[in-house]
Amino acid sequence: MNGCGLRIGGRTLREAARASCRMSDSLSSTCLSGCILTWCLTTTSVWAADPADADARKLRFIFITTCVEEEFFVPVKKGMTDAARLMGVESVFTGTVGVDVKAQAEMVRQALRDGYDGIALNIIDPAAFDAVAEEARDQGVPLVAFNVDDHATSNARLSAVCQRYHEAGRKVGRRCAEYIPAGSHILMTQHAAGVSALDDRLRGQQEELGPRGITWTTVVTGNTAAEALEVVTRQLRKNPKIEFVVCTGQADTEGAGLAIEQHFRDRGVVAAGFDLNPQILRLIQAGIIRFTIDQQPYTQGFYPVMQLTLVKRYGIMPSSMDAGAAVITADQVDGVLRLTEQHYR
Repeated sequence: MNGCGLRIGGRTLREAARASCRMSDSLSSTCLSGCILTWCLTTTSVWAADPADADARKLRFIFITTCVEEEFFVPVKKGMTDAARLMGVESVFTGTVGVDVKAQAEMVRQALRDGYDGIALNIIDPAAFDAVAEEARDQGVPLVAFNVDDHATSNARLSAVCQRYHEAGRKVGRRCAEYIPAGSHILMTQHAAGVSALDDRLRGQQEELGPRGITWTTVVTGNTAAEALEVVTRQLRKNPKIEFVVCTGQADTEGAGLAIEQHFRDRGVVAAGFDLNPQILRLIQAGIIRFTIDQQPYTQGFYPVMQLTLVKRYGIMPSSMDAGAAVITADQVDGVLRLTEQHYR
């Protein structure tokens, strides 16, 4: 839900727009949309700081994530830092070490108490952050989602910059179906439980592979490549018939590739998954990982800072952005590797 999905005085914006325009239920959706747009344009001032105040002090933003120490967030932080420097604002990056939605929600409340001007939140659960998003809105603090968004239910966040995870999962499933024989049993991995993005990717993969008679064992590997290496090694030793590992995140994709390289290369096992780092690209080049999906994490740090700055300074309401699902194969590695090492990809 975007900023025009807010509740105002106990009513949804749609209800408020009807009342404001004195419309009946029989009026056209086009007319109603026009009234909603008018309402949005006349209420954005709730977010915008006084221009004189914006000039007098530097705006302060905070990014709050799950699994804060994951390597994946290095380019997110670079995007955030670059955008903050460009816009003349301050921005910090923090979060929980593991998946702990209660602790993460409390970090949002602490950010409100600490007086941050805007919040970027990794919304890994469709319901756990609804209350704190409303609290931020009620205090006039804009909150946007990054990396993972709550697509399924209403939420007071203004926008989201993230991949469309279910669609990306289906894309991986279709690609994998080109080389996984019908009737195969495969290993499917998630680096953490309780993260909606990983659940969505896995569901999309299974929706494509299941109708082809492919079955699977699913495991949670842990949030580091070293943990994933051990878990994948154990699973592949347990079932020597498994020749394909389909992953949903960076740590398990890298760990699966390393497990295959160290123990199962002669068996012909291959993997596919998500995200970029130099190790994953090396394993793609070696033919161990068939392909990976780039969700362009740099943009997930860069654009939320731009959006928060614009809404605070000028009342310009943000729009959601799809961070993408680019397929990276061996023939693209050379062009991507340098940018990955510089934390742009």
